[in-house]
Amino acid sequence: MTEFTINKKEQHAEISVNVDKLDSTVSPLLKSELVLLNTEGIKFVLFDLKGARYCDSSGLSAILVGNRLCKNSGGKFVLCNLNDTVKKLISISQLDSILNLASSVEEGLEKLS
Repeated sequence: MTEFTINKKEQHAEISVNVDKLDSTVSPLLKSELVLLNTEGIKFVLFDLKGARYCDSSGLSAILVGNRLCKNSGGKFVLCNLNDTVKKLISISQLDSILNLASSVEEGLEKLS
């Protein structure tokens, strides 16, 4: 099983997390995937955290890299399906005002457009 599933659509990419923890063991891979998508010209990314129960500072760092890459290229980075633990971390880090959050994939797709 791979850590992430990436579905490239016509206008955006959808990334689903397939691991329990978004931490230092998977964050470097996530960052490189985000940079790769950005170099391919993908500016809109939906990041589905349904599978992740935990996220640490390196996971947040990878999320912020994705957000910055999309923003700098005139696109959008939307997080969806966050569990309470991850939501709390984003809130405590005061990143809820910077990041685009959605409760479902459908809501996330609406926010991308």
